[in-house]
Amino acid sequence: MGNRAIWEQASAKHVREYDELLEAARGDGLLEEREHELLAPVLAAGPFVVHLQSGHGLDDVGLVKAGARRVVGVDYSSTAAGAAQRRARDVDVDCRYVVAEVPGVPVKDAAADLVYTGKGALIWMRDIDAWARDVARVLRPGGHLFVYEGHPAVPLWTWDEDEARIRPDRSYFAKTHVNDTFPGNGAQEWQWTLGQIVTAITTAGLHLQVLEEYAEPFWRPQDGTNAAAWSGRLPNSYALLARKPL
Repeated sequence: MGNRAIWEQASAKHVREYDELLEAARGDGLLEEREHELLAPVLAAGPFVVHLQSGHGLDDVGLVKAGARRVVGVDYSSTAAGAAQRRARDVDVDCRYVVAEVPGVPVKDAAADLVYTGKGALIWMRDIDAWARDVARVLRPGGHLFVYEGHPAVPLWTWDEDEARIRPDRSYFAKTHVNDTFPGNGAQEWQWTLGQIVTAITTAGLHLQVLEEYAEPFWRPQDGTNAAAWSGRLPNSYALLARKPL
């Protein structure tokens, strides 16, 4: 089964749990506290936002409620995009969703004030340099890229609860690995190091402003797992803010 089919299958969760996600959308969405803090100056200007790999769309609701003028979400799952569009209508926020692959975003050059992405997005990118060029193309001069993502070291950590261990079948410098957990179980994921991600972004012409690493993962399974790797000693997520020069 190809990655697109796997993601389409995984996105059915957004339909099965529609009411639960709708309730979250009626609140403040799913932006993390640190996202609010880092994006506050950008969102204060009422930006037009493009969200690459938008998934369930609750981040978009959060962006609009925090000040974004409008959000266009791009996801290659028609299931995810359709459910997100329905939720946006139900809570009356200005979000529109299109089904497309990334890179290859169907947005005009220099159209976006902010490109937002992450939370399980970059692992699907076969070519991180092409992705960064597409981001730079879509951004207007002075516009920002914001990434809130799982740390590239995360695929190495086991979910053992007694002690944090490194998986013997994974390498930080591997090109890919096969996901063996929800939601992308069976998918081939690309493993970009933090250095490769930053280099791609700066080579595309963006200026790095913020790069922070966090011990807390952006997602935990709902089965009660409490892995030792999440206890505060290891990196599990990061935030990156970059700006396209004027």
